[in-house]
Amino acid sequence: MGMMSSDERAVAVIMVGGPTKGTRFRPLSLNIPKPLFPLAGQAMVHHPISACKKIPNLAQIYLIGFYEEREFALYVSSISNELKVPIKDKPHGSAGGLYNFRDLILEDNPSHIFLLNCDVCCTFPLPEMLEAHKKYGGMGTILVIKVSPESADQFGELVADPNSNELLHYTEKPETFVSDRINCGVYVFTPEIFTAIQGVSTQRKDRANLRRQSSFEALQSATRSLPANFVRLDQDILSPLAGKKQLYIYETRDFWEQIKTPGMSLKCSGLYLSLFRYTSPHLLTEGDGSKSATILGDVYIHPSAKVHPTAKIGPNVSISANARIGAGVRLINCIVLDDVEIKENAVVIHSIVGWKCCIGRWSRVQAEGSPNAKLGVTILGEAVNVEDEVVVINCIVLPNKTLNVSVQQEIIL
Repeated sequence: MGMMSSDERAVAVIMVGGPTKGTRFRPLSLNIPKPLFPLAGQAMVHHPISACKKIPNLAQIYLIGFYEEREFALYVSSISNELKVPIKDKPHGSAGGLYNFRDLILEDNPSHIFLLNCDVCCTFPLPEMLEAHKKYGGMGTILVIKVSPESADQFGELVADPNSNELLHYTEKPETFVSDRINCGVYVFTPEIFTAIQGVSTQRKDRANLRRQSSFEALQSATRSLPANFVRLDQDILSPLAGKKQLYIYETRDFWEQIKTPGMSLKCSGLYLSLFRYTSPHLLTEGDGSKSATILGDVYIHPSAKVHPTAKIGPNVSISANARIGAGVRLINCIVLDDVEIKENAVVIHSIVGWKCCIGRWSRVQAEGSPNAKLGVTILGEAVNVEDEVVVINCIVLPNKTLNVSVQQEIIL
């Protein structure tokens, strides 16, 4: 199969969620919508957007979520006009949200619709998925990855035909082990997906009409039955269509993670930095300590940041705008956000340092670094002040605190 023929067009939809969704991302989401949190120095949503730009004949990218439009206005205006501003939406379930904007999405008369979740971290092999999807000839193709059997039950598990790659069975977060292949939350569909979603919605309305119960019963069941336009992609579309020659899988052999917590965002920042080696090496900083700081491994430093030549940085460090890194500072596996000051000889390891924080001389901010443990990564919220010679280990510190004594294993409210 070659490139798309001239009459074929694709649109991409990126689901960005909403402020009620990023609660596990606090205290970082107190300042900024989670999709705009920087990973490898670029907004989280930048990574799927830049992957979408590689889709042949892409007509448009839409962001769908329920943030206020103004929260994204600055970001959207900074990345040019090919992006339709995020559309405010009530929660309709993932498929319902898509259906709600069907007129807009179908405006460009696309032959293919990509659907991506903003909070997954992967290489987004979209052109390859499209090739496979066209070869399969189904309604949809799902990106999948093989994971360890122990962790599979946290995700949608699926069984596919090993020869045809047809999706045969799909279960969302099953109670018993089904498969070690899971749904990555990245899809390509033909426009028929809208007919399928409408079918679910119509069935719901019909069932609701059949059950005209007494008012007491209606109150009881209202909490249980979903509104007709609330359609979930996994339970309502993928599960029923499995085994009907409609859905197929495309397996990625690269990395894949879900970015649910600040600890995971640090790991994903490192994965994206390592990907930049191949896709955007110009974004990575080099340095051997002669004229500029010593750089080890993959490091991103914003052009406006000031880093002392005696500092030693990396691996897996990203430093945002206007940060100031003093003499003799050592940074390992950390994200340093805008306007942070780290003074002489301080050490930061396995940590996220929030906007406008100040870390004093000879201080240490560190953690043991496991991304899934509750306090595995130390997080300083906005404008936290760590005084000279203070040690902070395995802590989450809420914004605007001053730490003048050493702390460990604590959440400082």
